[in-house]
Amino acid sequence: AFLALVRRLLAVSAGCALFSAMRGALFTLEYAFLNRRIRSDLFGSLMRQDVEFFDRGKTGDVISRLTADVQTVSDSICLNSNVLSRSALQAAVTLYFMFTESEESWRLSVITFVLVPAILYVCKVYGGYFRKLQTDIQSALADANSVAEEMVGSMTTVKAHAAEWQATGTYFARLTNVFKLQRQQAAVYWLFVVVQTFLPNAMSALVLFYGGSLIAQGKMDSGSLVSFMLYQQSLSAAFQAMGDVFSNMSGAVGAAEKVVEMLRKEPKIPPSKGIVPGTFAYPTRPATRVLDGFSLTIRSGEVVALVGPSGGGKSSIVKLIQRFYVPISGKVLFDGRDVGDYDPQWLRQEVAMVGQEPVLYASSIRDNIVFGLPEDKIPSQEDVEAAARLANAHEFIMALPEGYHTSCGDKGVQISGGQKQRIAIARALVRKPSVLDRVMRGRTVVVIAHRLSTVQDANRIIVVKAGRVAESGTHQQLVAQAGAYSALVRRQMARAGSGSFSSLAGFGTSDG
Repeated sequence: AFLALVRRLLAVSAGCALFSAMRGALFTLEYAFLNRRIRSDLFGSLMRQDVEFFDRGKTGDVISRLTADVQTVSDSICLNSNVLSRSALQAAVTLYFMFTESEESWRLSVITFVLVPAILYVCKVYGGYFRKLQTDIQSALADANSVAEEMVGSMTTVKAHAAEWQATGTYFARLTNVFKLQRQQAAVYWLFVVVQTFLPNAMSALVLFYGGSLIAQGKMDSGSLVSFMLYQQSLSAAFQAMGDVFSNMSGAVGAAEKVVEMLRKEPKIPPSKGIVPGTFAYPTRPATRVLDGFSLTIRSGEVVALVGPSGGGKSSIVKLIQRFYVPISGKVLFDGRDVGDYDPQWLRQEVAMVGQEPVLYASSIRDNIVFGLPEDKIPSQEDVEAAARLANAHEFIMALPEGYHTSCGDKGVQISGGQKQRIAIARALVRKPSVLDRVMRGRTVVVIAHRLSTVQDANRIIVVKAGRVAESGTHQQLVAQAGAYSALVRRQMARAGSGSFSSLAGFGTSDG
């Protein structure tokens, strides 16, 4: 009989080990799946947002949502659901034995649950306050991450101005804000643990007192009381574990609120080659009219140069054409239709842009050139090289050790400024767009503050001033008018110190 009991014990132990390992493996797999799904859905939501969303938010906030908050939510859900399921099963089985141990055990069980309403009330109050604190902590941490991301991303500027001390101090101040909130959180948690520990022990004391009186009256034997007390300890341990789960989940809810808010956020610009007279202001500066009564028609195949002082609205025109923003009034038309009527992906393949400070990513030169193209439209190597030749980039690319497979480094740090510009031009040309910004290759072209040789050859030059079209015409016509354009030309010639000059940099090259 003894050996049979031993064999049964070994069998139960083996089964327990097997199912415990299975539970752990399944929850680990669940964690990996959930983490991937939340991150993927959140990143997809970010990619759908309009430019206004990124104008208003900080990069560090977005990265914090995508990393720290998602990690907190995934960890809490998977770990706590594991503990909760185990503790709930333990509590259910223990309750069954508590009520069926003896005829009088149900009386002790009733006493056991006398303090349950008080425990539930404490948990409710604590959970609400703890959740609010956790939300504030996540926001403060995101603020600190924004500072770190901004300073690390502009380290050359920090070093150039010997501002390491200021960057460190700013980051430490943000971390101090996080610490203060965490200190409040620790105090609240301390109070919660005190109450959570005291109430179950007080309940045990009441049960022991009442059980002792039942034994004195002969209504219950001491063995049954001892068994009930062991069951109660098992129940208390289960409730203690579930209380810890509740505490952890309360903290996770604060992070989850931020994640869910971003997941549910819809872009404000609805999926809706001329600009009908209208006005425009950036959403972050609604009181400042960047364009006011602006009207421009660009014919297919025409080269139009936008010149004028900084802040006049030149770059804003290009952003409206690309549907990064919508005007307050008026319309932006492409082939007679509102740009909002086109699929955004198709529109941005048809309207390519090369900025003054192009961005390259930490991948090969070829990958940067075909960046953003769908799989069914990935060009051949011959097409990539053809675009690079048009951009005068093929020669220096082939001179690199790995040619088109050479890595550009993080943000293109391994490529010079001029080379980045050429690669960006190739990226625009390989799409074969119908509208190009800054690149002249026989397509509809919009040029902003380009070199003089390019501006002189434009079909039309538009002088944009204070959000309006101040002058319009060819180079010769505008010079003959002796207006704003003519004054800018004379000023540039004076700076060059000769009758010829090579650029219109004095027109203002910063974004308008």
